[in-house]
Amino acid sequence: MAKTATRGRRKAPARGKSKARSSGGGLLPWAVIGIAAIGGIVAHDHWKSIQPMLARQSTPITRETAEPRPVVKKDAPPKQVALAAPTPKVPVPQSLPPAAIPTPMIQPIKAVPPPGPAAVSEARTVAFGYCGQGAHINCVGDGGVFWYKGEKIVIADMASPAVDRARCDGERRVAFAAKSRLLALLNAGPFTMNAAGKAEPSGAPRVVSRDGRSFGAQLINEGLARKPGAAGSAWCA
Repeated sequence: MAKTATRGRRKAPARGKSKARSSGGGLLPWAVIGIAAIGGIVAHDHWKSIQPMLARQSTPITRETAEPRPVVKKDAPPKQVALAAPTPKVPVPQSLPPAAIPTPMIQPIKAVPPPGPAAVSEARTVAFGYCGQGAHINCVGDGGVFWYKGEKIVIADMASPAVDRARCDGERRVAFAAKSRLLALLNAGPFTMNAAGKAEPSGAPRVVSRDGRSFGAQLINEGLARKPGAAGSAWCA
């Protein structure tokens, strides 16, 4: 009996606590609703002053919500970087050799015979005379033969009789006149001599002239000489 009474006494306070708890738990929601209602009334009265403050605070929030941060996956495999494909080698065009330039045909040049010996011009520094017994340097031997600086010269474009080989008196007179005339022409001034063939023991053939006029042509015109190869009997009657 005593044990049962004690058990009944201990259980009684527990029931009271549960009632208090249940009564306290029922008042809390009503208190929250009341506070929310009062806050709503206050916010409605002061809405114009509260609205800018809410707009300022809502802007960063909307930006943060509009821009979601990328989610980093821990177990995501590393990104593979694509290697750049090798650029193909472009063949370099080889420089072509320059086109061959056509060369003109070279025609063979005809052989030109070498010019003869240059004309020898003699100024009037040499005085001529008749050849005698001594050395023949600058002297006249016949109407068509003279020595110039020790060389025997034969006038090539004329033929005149020789004094020592005259066949008649008329030929001898012509020979003396031609010899005298040639001496006068040589001492009259500068003259030129042009080679007319190779030098021989009988003398070097030359065409002697002055101012383009041959001494041989002058003697022929004066009747003191003939052209080479003409008959010589005309001087003897």
